[in-house]
Amino acid sequence: MRWFSWVLVLFMVSVGGVQAGQGRDKQRGEAGEFDYYLLALSWSPTFCLTHTGNEQCTGKGYGFVLHGLWPQYARGGWPQSCAPLTPLSAEQRQQGLTLFPTARLMEHEWKKHGTCSGLGATAYLDTTDRALGKVRIPEALQPSTAVREYSAEEIAVLFQQSNPGMPSDGVAVSCSGPQLSEVKVCLSRDLGYASCGKGVKSQCRAGKVRLPPVR
Repeated sequence: MRWFSWVLVLFMVSVGGVQAGQGRDKQRGEAGEFDYYLLALSWSPTFCLTHTGNEQCTGKGYGFVLHGLWPQYARGGWPQSCAPLTPLSAEQRQQGLTLFPTARLMEHEWKKHGTCSGLGATAYLDTTDRALGKVRIPEALQPSTAVREYSAEEIAVLFQQSNPGMPSDGVAVSCSGPQLSEVKVCLSRDLGYASCGKGVKSQCRAGKVRLPPVR
């Protein structure tokens, strides 16, 4: 009888945990309720150092590529996977592949971030295209077969110089160890340059960071 009681207790704890998890899954924000966008641009050669078999890394010569356009909260954090999780149509996938380096990344970004924009998929992809058009990649950071080194601060300044009006707190640089990983640019909901919200800041080691060459 004591054995049965323990089994019952464990079952109730398990059910409660599942229900709590389901409840957390539902609390991911409401579509359209956010403060600004974060445009994430990944330095593809760094990604390809550890993902040599990825289709993004098959001799295409990418430098910066689109990681995503993410709705963000000024207080910190972001909504994700907002209902309804409508799949992309064939036409929308074709449109998305003109922006993202791979279909897999495109699908992931739409489900996790795009659904929270409050826009339909076509409008979200159009907005992403316009956001990309707002940010000019500095000439010094164009794809190259040469290894280059800059500090995170220098990379941020290069972006500001190439994009007049971009505030110093509107761009953040991320690294993977000694390598440049990503540059994040913050944009208002109408795609003007904006200050980033809480928690969005450069995350690189002190000194120079390396930009691996394209392959």
